[in-house]
Amino acid sequence: MSRIYKILPRAEWAAAERGGRFEGSAIDLQDGYIHFSTAAQAPETARRHFAGQADLVVLAVEADDLGSALRWEPSRGGDLFPHLYAALDAGLVRAVLEAPLGPDDVPALPHLA
Repeated sequence: MSRIYKILPRAEWAAAERGGRFEGSAIDLQDGYIHFSTAAQAPETARRHFAGQADLVVLAVEADDLGSALRWEPSRGGDLFPHLYAALDAGLVRAVLEAPLGPDDVPALPHLA
């Protein structure tokens, strides 16, 4: 199995937990899919898209649990990124990890495997 990750504000995740599903952040809704990153891609995602944002969490999800709604599509420099073309069932989230801002104002991600 391969784990993929979604960085998002804690408040968005809290709302998703209450409702049982995560429909996506503003950028996800705009693009038509939920953006995920692999462990190797997540630090650059945090730097590019979440610098200066406090109170973030990282959702860990098994890619295999998402079925055919998950597509691997080229993005930055041709890297394949996981994109979920459906709402994320909150029950599929394996872990919720803290991502506090580091001294460089970039979210400090935990060790992602």
